[in-house]
Amino acid sequence: MALHVALYHPSVLPVRDYGGTERVVAWLARGLVELGHRVTLLALEGSGIPEATTVPVDRAEAFREGGARLGPLLPRGVDVVHAHVPLAEPPPGVPFLWTFHGTGAPGRRFPPSTVALSADHARRHGIARWVHNGLDPADYRFAAAKGPRDLFLGRLHSVKGWQWAVQGARRSGRALVVAGGWRIPRPGVRFVGRVGGDRKRALLASAACLWMPARWDEPFGLTTIEAMVSGTPVLATRRGALPEIVTPASGAMGDTLEELVALRRSLDALDPEAVRANVLERFTHVRMATDYVGLYRKAVTGDG
Repeated sequence: MALHVALYHPSVLPVRDYGGTERVVAWLARGLVELGHRVTLLALEGSGIPEATTVPVDRAEAFREGGARLGPLLPRGVDVVHAHVPLAEPPPGVPFLWTFHGTGAPGRRFPPSTVALSADHARRHGIARWVHNGLDPADYRFAAAKGPRDLFLGRLHSVKGWQWAVQGARRSGRALVVAGGWRIPRPGVRFVGRVGGDRKRALLASAACLWMPARWDEPFGLTTIEAMVSGTPVLATRRGALPEIVTPASGAMGDTLEELVALRRSLDALDPEAVRANVLERFTHVRMATDYVGLYRKAVTGDG
């Protein structure tokens, strides 16, 4: 039976350049429609994606203290509401769940309606359910032939490990492109700032590898699957959800900078088609939508 799903995120969708959760919500809508379900998108004025009917949410309501109240905005016939931020209250009379995309403070308690992004994310936050993020491979460029440079893509914050990427690439004898926001790295680093759209797709596809030396527990790590679907292997630390994503056919993992440096050369032997296959088999928008539909049906029947 087809479902009518209302998706909510307080942003303008689709996002034009930068955005993580925003892109995931748009991909989820696309995947649900491809599976034969109906989608209503609740988002800020100016939103509109071909796969969904859009209901605009006023900024004052979307950003009111305590969260939005979606009840008055829901069209008739909605089977389940799926928010991607906390709400002031569950919409009355409609099954509801929300996906937690962040990292919670120690001791924070989550309601049963919460869905995490990975098994590790769920375990650390005491959440019973999780669904891996997925992307639409059509939105990325695959390249079997790689360029001479490695890539770091993400916020230039210490928890993301960009300093390890710079040091590790240098010690591995690899040229590195650093792309991201927040600060400008030290002189001598090829820094291209925050990227999106075609520039981002080109960097991901041409990179010889993506450095993902996270120094915190990643809830998921969307950049990893963006690189892999482009045929680019990932060199990562064993933090958070990353061991759930990176396989021996799609990258390598270590616990220290020294281990990552020692592993870097091995990535050149990986087959870009096999790297991409990891995403096509496990992390597409349709796979994500399928997993969420399983949770929606349980919510509708009262089983979860």
